Amino acid sequence: MANTKSALKRAEIAERNRLRNKAYKSAVKTLMKKYFAAIETYAANPSPESKQEVLARMSEAYSKIDRAVKRGVLHPNNGARKKSKLAQRLKAQTQPAAATAQ
Repeated sequence: MANTKSALKRAEIAERNRLRNKAYKSAVKTLMKKYFAAIETYAANPSPESKQEVLARMSEAYSKIDRAVKRGVLHPNNGARKKSKLAQRLKAQTQPAAATAQ
């Protein structure tokens, strides 16, 4: 346990930041899961509406990841890796459809 006044204050600030960071990370994970669910729906039944849903979910996830990186919750490389994972999943679903259409 902290003994000095400044150490107590730092402990309080660290706890506050930990909870804020936890909320950001949780929101990022939730948006990524919603995006992956939208991708699965699109893969099962490709339609313009489901494609729009996928793109909307992707935009939300990108925005939250960028905000978390900007606030220092996520390391920039971690944010880039998460965004790359989202883009890869979309590309994997759209590439086979484009290859079979030709």
